[in-house]
Amino acid sequence: MGAEARRFAGWKLHGDGRHISPGTVVAPDERLSWPATIGIGAQHVVAMFGATFLVPLITKFDPATTLFFSAVGTLLFLVITGGRVPSYLGSSFAFIAPIAAASNLFGQSSALGGIISVGVLLAIVGLVVHFAGAKWIDIVMPPTVTGTIVALIGFNLAPEAWNNVQLAPLTAVVTIASIVLITVLFRGLVGRLSILLGVLIGYATAAIRGEVEFDAVRDAQWFGLPDFTAPTFEPATLGLFLPVVLVLIAENVGHVKSVAAMTGQNLDDVTGRALFADGVATVLAGSGGGSGTTTYAENIGVMAATRVYSSAAYLVAGLVAFLLSMSPKFGAVVATIPAGVLGGAATVLYGMIGMLGVRIWVQNRVNFSDPVNLNTAAIALVIGIANFTWVVGDMRFEGIALGSAAALLIYHVMRQIARVRGTSQEAASPASAPAGTELEEGSLRREQ
Repeated sequence: MGAEARRFAGWKLHGDGRHISPGTVVAPDERLSWPATIGIGAQHVVAMFGATFLVPLITKFDPATTLFFSAVGTLLFLVITGGRVPSYLGSSFAFIAPIAAASNLFGQSSALGGIISVGVLLAIVGLVVHFAGAKWIDIVMPPTVTGTIVALIGFNLAPEAWNNVQLAPLTAVVTIASIVLITVLFRGLVGRLSILLGVLIGYATAAIRGEVEFDAVRDAQWFGLPDFTAPTFEPATLGLFLPVVLVLIAENVGHVKSVAAMTGQNLDDVTGRALFADGVATVLAGSGGGSGTTTYAENIGVMAATRVYSSAAYLVAGLVAFLLSMSPKFGAVVATIPAGVLGGAATVLYGMIGMLGVRIWVQNRVNFSDPVNLNTAAIALVIGIANFTWVVGDMRFEGIALGSAAALLIYHVMRQIARVRGTSQEAASPASAPAGTELEEGSLRREQ
């Protein structure tokens, strides 16, 4: 840890600090000149902005508080991983459905308790991975299962998008159209910011149509602490929240593998610490009123575009986000985004989450002529999309929890029976690589 502490405390200057030679990248332990590093760090804040703020707006959390814990979580992540895994921790969309369900049943504070439970379990998984290795994750969560769980989360959220769209259909359509057109009209960073830019265009449309209320903005102070909320714990919410851990594991492992592939570094030994760091950051967020966190694919896109993987840029990003969270007026502006805009952006994002699950299947060449794979996906998706619900005493299990459990149970039970009976079609299935993905906006474009 001593060497890593020294590495994190100071970055080597890459070349002259102003230019990146063809075929090279700025490694995590390097940096450009500080003016360039500050600019790239601010760019990372812009990249995560659209998706990170949609979660608190949809779940009725305070945007400034979410940004505060996002910033703190990012800085903590850099410290725990020794600066070896450049990452921004933004709001995870996997929490939206359980937060909504828990808030409706027991109030918003109970949702914070659920977020903390997810963070604790993820941190424990991180410790296990750190000491025992990550191979067991690939065994328990093969691509068939991972893709199914990711897909059912996105499709389970579809009714939430419609609830907002129907309140202002025209504004929602403008927002969706803007996101779609910006994605294909522009290259590079502008294209990757299609969600954020689409929200801004939708916001302008809503303001013209008189759908935006600015009273709270006028009354808000320029500087001040975010509003913190204490959590409460309801055991009945555990069935709603704990399946989210499976998604966060896939996201974090996928993030580490992506950074390793793009920088040419072996980061297997830091995978456990990345999981642990995100778990701790999620616990902190739930303790004060923020959304659960995850590694962000938008920022992977920025690194791929700039070829700058310096953790120094993420230090700057965390500090910039922290300063923005100290402006109640800034948070009030974000909170004025109306339902039509949220519904339009959510329509795109929720569908994108669902299709990311499909992409996991495609990239890992999952063979659906194998009845084990077919039944795993088919049953779990219907459970998730229809939001099957099962109440056992004080415990409540809804579509995401039941669908995730069904995917794991059906796959492993069928696979073992098929092997024993000699009916397994694994030999006909192409070899698959371990699956991992980031759920947030920009993931679909990362490799395009």
